[in-house]
Amino acid sequence: MREVSFQRGYLLYPDGSCLASYGNTKVICTAVIEEKVPKFLEGQGRGWISAEYAMLPGSTSGGRKRRELLKKDGRSTEIQRLIGRSLRAAVHLDRLGEVSIQVDCDVIQADGGTRTAAISGSYVALRDALTSLAESRGVEGPDHFLKGSLGAVSVGIVEGRIVCDLDYRHDSQAEVDMNVVQLDDRLVEVQGAGEQGTFSRQELNSLLDSAAEGIAEVFAAQKAAFAGRRGR
Repeated sequence: MREVSFQRGYLLYPDGSCLASYGNTKVICTAVIEEKVPKFLEGQGRGWISAEYAMLPGSTSGGRKRRELLKKDGRSTEIQRLIGRSLRAAVHLDRLGEVSIQVDCDVIQADGGTRTAAISGSYVALRDALTSLAESRGVEGPDHFLKGSLGAVSVGIVEGRIVCDLDYRHDSQAEVDMNVVQLDDRLVEVQGAGEQGTFSRQELNSLLDSAAEGIAEVFAAQKAAFAGRRGR
């Protein structure tokens, strides 16, 4: 793993915010609670969590990244759906009541692993937002709403060896690339493909073992962030 850190309370106004850093990859994650739900959930007493993801101008090398003003590209749409699914898997939506939580992930610097950093950072921002919701509801802390800790990491096979938490150099050379999302010790989602090759069942098991070790480090960094003071 690269060095992983989460700076809570990075922004002043959201209910929860975090600067997630995986090495040189940096993502600002925010969570805002709204007293409404999508129409398909009205009257059911359940909440909802949705996410948006974008790479900001200046976040990548090789020229300016254009803003996605009207329509997101396919990659951003796929990533934000992944983030939303992952966060919903970590929350008892029926305990939220009819509120929505909007999570935004803005990549300010990209060096591989932006989606996994966004998921792990979003969990930190979400937990702080749920802390505020718990206080307003008179329940004991965010764990009332949460099913467990959520983290994600990329793994791959580069030049025949397994690498955890791929930076851009590794990602561009990977024969196999995989993103793994985990809730405590259970898998939420696994996205894997042979980019320039194939992989065996044994290699798949090794990739998942490597991801589990990496996510353990993510959980430790999240725990350290929660133990510290919230705010800049």
